[in-house]
Formats: sequence, structure tokens, C-alpha cells
Amino acid sequence: MKRGESVAATFGELGRLGQFRYGSGFGFGIFYEEFLKELRGRKGVEAFKEMADNDDMVGAVLFAIEMLMRQVEWNVEEAGNTAADKAAAEFIYSCMDDMDDTWTDFISEVLSFLTFGWSYHEIVYKRRMGKTRNPETKSKYDDGLIGWRKLPVRSQDTLWKWQYDDKDNLLGLTQCAPPLYELVTIPVEKALHFKTKSRKANPEGRSILRNSYRSWYFKRRIQEIEGIGIERDLAGLPVIIPAEGVDLYDADGEPTANLIEAEKVVRGVRRDEREGVVLPNGWDFKLLSTGGRRQFDTNAIIERYDQRIAMTVLADFVLLGHEQVGSFALSSDKTELFGVALGTFLGIICEVMNKQAIPRLIDLNGEAFKGITDYPKLIHGDIETQDLEKLGMYLEKMVGIGAIMPDENLEDYLRMAADLPERDPETSYMTGDTEDKKQPGAGKNKPAVGEEEEPEEDDGEE
Repeated sequence: MKRGESVAATFGELGRLGQFRYGSGFGFGIFYEEFLKELRGRKGVEAFKEMADNDDMVGAVLFAIEMLMRQVEWNVEEAGNTAADKAAAEFIYSCMDDMDDTWTDFISEVLSFLTFGWSYHEIVYKRRMGKTRNPETKSKYDDGLIGWRKLPVRSQDTLWKWQYDDKDNLLGLTQCAPPLYELVTIPVEKALHFKTKSRKANPEGRSILRNSYRSWYFKRRIQEIEGIGIERDLAGLPVIIPAEGVDLYDADGEPTANLIEAEKVVRGVRRDEREGVVLPNGWDFKLLSTGGRRQFDTNAIIERYDQRIAMTVLADFVLLGHEQVGSFALSSDKTELFGVALGTFLGIICEVMNKQAIPRLIDLNGEAFKGITDYPKLIHGDIETQDLEKLGMYLEKMVGIGAIMPDENLEDYLRMAADLPERDPETSYMTGDTEDKKQPGAGKNKPAVGEEEEPEEDDGEE
């Protein structure tokens, strides 16, 4: 620290994040970083929910993402080689399988952060006291340790505002949820906060559907116009001609009951089993046919927007084959890139659990895991299965030039990649004397340790 420089200037925080927030009360926790008003706050949640639930292409992309990510295997890795490290990792893994809901259901709820940009989960603990009737103590284990009872989501559409201090530090989330619609604040110390990306530390992240909103908006409008056009082409354009001398407007220029009734009939014309029109005497009704063809191919336009929607999340490979274009190599490259993107989102889930969930749980149990090297870490498996043909060719070349030598670790990895049974240490080719294993019948009838090998019987022949 320079002479005359204050401690606050050296260690304190002087600037601000520059978040666009407003609202009443402490914290100003309502964001308006989004320049489109219809995508701000709860309006944005409703818009993205409509996209996810009501659009076929968006639904297909999100379905592919969720199914791929839900089938991933999860494990817990110890931080060191001590017994305490191993016990801590086993404890965290047991907690994942000891909640009211399954771990897969929890991951499914977390994946809502892809649609809305963020997901907020409250941590509910329990004392593990065995198979009791009390849900706050019921567990598969009776070790008396504190575990996770559940990690329920706090729905995005219940957001009231975010709580902040005067230094732009997030304090928690305030929600107004049915059926009581009471304001409840969940502090960050008791929550898991997932978000797709960080920009000015915005707690609402950014939906992966944000870049496709424009394409989805125009696609929806075109589909609606297309449906109306098809109906009118099939039914014809309804026209009502009133009888001669019938006034449609009164002396003040206001529509009369005749005009109102006529408009109701025109708007209500549909081709179904109840179609029919009853008209006053002298009135005429007809259906005009367009008799022409459209200047635009709406199907091609909608397909173009579908492609743009899929491209924004690197999932345009789902269209390969539907348009009768695209090679297998192109599909492989696109799916590989898509898998890398999904792996990044899985990494985000692991980072949140490793920073916000696991350390708190270990610390709550105090002396039970004293002496650990560090906190255990949640890790995820691969999205895509290994291409065994490529792997085999690579290993063949590397072993051929002597760059890789077969050993137990390599065998274990190859068995895992091919989804084969685990190696048996007693019968594995890599176990014991390698030279003896190469000989036919090697290892059979070997004497136990400490025993002498029996001499071969003499059959009397030399």
C-alpha cells in the first residue's frame, strides 16, 4: 500500500456493476436490461414458456436437450486419498439418492434455466435418522448426519423481485407464489442459483431461446395468417347484400342493428356440420372464391424460420433428412458441436453444486468429515457415446508405433467406453505375470502361496 493511500481505497470496492434495476424498497430488484419490453421480467417468462410449450421446433430442440442431459451419469470425486476424503465423497453421493424426489427429477427442474435463463432452488435439509414417519428425519440411513431432504425449484413465474444490498451483492429472491400469494424471501445462503451466462452479474441470465424469439414471432404470425387463408380459400369469402332500402347507418352515422347482425353473420361463417345462414326477406348471401394462387410459398418461409430457430442453439442437425440435404459427415460434425455445448451446461450445474451445495452440506456436519483434503466434487459423464471404430483405429496405430503400451488403466477405460463388464483382477490378461498369461493353459493348477509344486508322475517311459 502506497504512503497516504487509505485502506478503503486499496481493499474496498469503489465502482458499480452498472445494472439497470428499479423498484420500490431496499435493493431495487426489478431488472430492465432487456431492451424488448415483452421479454422483461414475468412477461419474458410467459413469452419463453409459450415458445417452449406451443412451438413444434422449439419443443423438439428442448426435448432433445433434456433427454440427452437426463441420461448422463453423475458421480462424486474425492479431493484426496485419505479415508476422510473417500468418506465425504461417499456421503455426498448417498445424499443424491436419498431425497424426496429423484436426482433425475431434480436435474429436469434445473434444466428450466435453459428456457428462462435462470433457475432458483431452495435447499431443504434433514437429519438422517432412518426409516421414520417424520419426513424431516426419514432416510435410507440412520447415521444421524445432515443430508438433503429436497432441492425444490422456485418457479420463474413466481418472481417478485431480487434482493440486493448497496454494493450490488445479491441477497436473495422474493417470490409471490400461489395459492396464498404471500411475499417470501429465500436468501442465497439457502439456495442454489443456476444461470446460463453472466452479464453484469444479472441473476436472470439469458434464455437460450432469446436469439430465436424474432424468428418464432414471425413464424407464429405467418402460421396464423396461413390458417386463416386456408379456411377462407375453402369456405370462400362471405358477402352479404342487404335488401334494397335497408339502412345500415342511422342519421348520426352510427351502425344500425341490421349492420351489426350482418357483420356477426359474416364473421361467424364456418364450414362444419352446423353451417347455415338465416337472412331477412330480400337479403342476399354468397361466398366468393379467390380463384387465384398465392405469390409466396408460406411452407418454405416457415421452414426457413424453423432452421433459424434450431441454428441459435446449434441443433439444426434435427432438420437433416427432412429437407433431403446433408451428409452423414455433416450430421456427425453438427452433433459433436451440439454435444460440446450441452457439456458446457452440465459443467455449469456441477460448478453450482460444487460451490453452493456441497461445501455447505459438509460444513453442516462439522466434525464428521474433519481432516478432508478439500470438498468432494460432483462430476458428470459424457453426452455422446464413444466412437469405438475411431478409438480402435487410433489405439492400433499408437500401439503399433510403441507410443502407448497396454496396461490395466487402458483396459479399464476401454471397457468403460464400450460399456463392457468391469475387469476381473483374477482372470484379466493384465494381472499377474504377463509372460505366463501368454502361454496356453498358463495359470492353471498353480500351487497356492507357501505350497510346493507337486512333481509330475513318472509313467515309466523315458
